[in-house]
Amino acid sequence: MKRYQKKKSKWNNPGALAVLTVVLILLCVLTVHTRSLRAADADYAAKVQALSAEVEEESKRAEELEEYQVYVQTKQYIEQVAREKLGLVNPNESIVKPNE
Repeated sequence: MKRYQKKKSKWNNPGALAVLTVVLILLCVLTVHTRSLRAADADYAAKVQALSAEVEEESKRAEELEEYQVYVQTKQYIEQVAREKLGLVNPNESIVKPNE
């Protein structure tokens, strides 16, 4: 008689079916959340790369400004500004302007 008795399937149990459903829902939620996190990670990586390039450009600009600051303090720069902007000349120089 035991041979012919109907075996109960694991899936006929409502508790096991509920657990399986919950596990599948959690798996779906985790998959969707993982994809959104990967997309956000890619966005952040692009931002980091852009900011790194900007930092490099600004450091080059800072070096140029330091060089310009040193140049501004030289006698050559002072003479250049005096000639171009103020129209001054050295005492032993004469200015020749073309006739217009």
